[in-house]
Amino acid sequence: MKVLLLKDAKEDDCGQDPYIRELGLYGLEATLIPVLSFEFLSLPSFSEKLSHPEGYGGLIFTSPRAVEAVELCLEKDNKTEVWKHSLREKWNAKSVYVVGNATASLVNKIGLDTEGANSGNAEKLAEYICSRESPALPLLFPCGTVKGEILPKMLKDRGIPMESITVYQKIPHPGIQVNLNSYYSKQGVPASITFFSPSGLMYSLKHIQELSGDSIDRIKFAAIGPSTARALTAQGLRVSCMAESPTPLALAKGLQVALQAPS
Repeated sequence: MKVLLLKDAKEDDCGQDPYIRELGLYGLEATLIPVLSFEFLSLPSFSEKLSHPEGYGGLIFTSPRAVEAVELCLEKDNKTEVWKHSLREKWNAKSVYVVGNATASLVNKIGLDTEGANSGNAEKLAEYICSRESPALPLLFPCGTVKGEILPKMLKDRGIPMESITVYQKIPHPGIQVNLNSYYSKQGVPASITFFSPSGLMYSLKHIQELSGDSIDRIKFAAIGPSTARALTAQGLRVSCMAESPTPLALAKGLQVALQAPS
């Protein structure tokens, strides 16, 4: 059964995207089409903040892109050695909170220990942070231009200081239309389409509606996370599957159930 995942490919240690492999084990033939590109912002300012861990109670990462921003800061400002010899250790003495295993894995690669990875979404991570001892210093939160308000609001309501800095913005991937046209002409209408973010939905839905025509009612729409599910519902589309966590296994299990259900 053919399914479409609107995300870019990420090879793991086995040289294959973990979503393609996991869905394949469940008998699903997955194709990946990227719908987002990213531009990085405010890196000099972010780099300066990273150089002063003594001013913060810890870090919060809710996306792989925020971790990439750290890597870019270290490369551009020749701070890699300083990071290895002192900065990394100073940040590791504090809490480094993350959402999801993919983000946690990237944070681990830059040498930081993480907590909260299993929380699954920003709301649950906020609950986890609130359950910990409240830091006197603010938590540094590098984020995108479109960030959910749930986490900042929950921390504010509990009196936990936080300082956010916008380090990237999402833009439409330049190849969305061409890649979708190619997929539909070769593979036909997929049994399911999975969206990974509200932005990805916004940039691709019009093309999908045009290409699917009347067959759009047969497609089982899936979402990674509650914010994407809400965005689908707001567009008048039925959410047949919401992955319980942002992992290949959770999506594979959810799609298996959704695709067996009658339309």
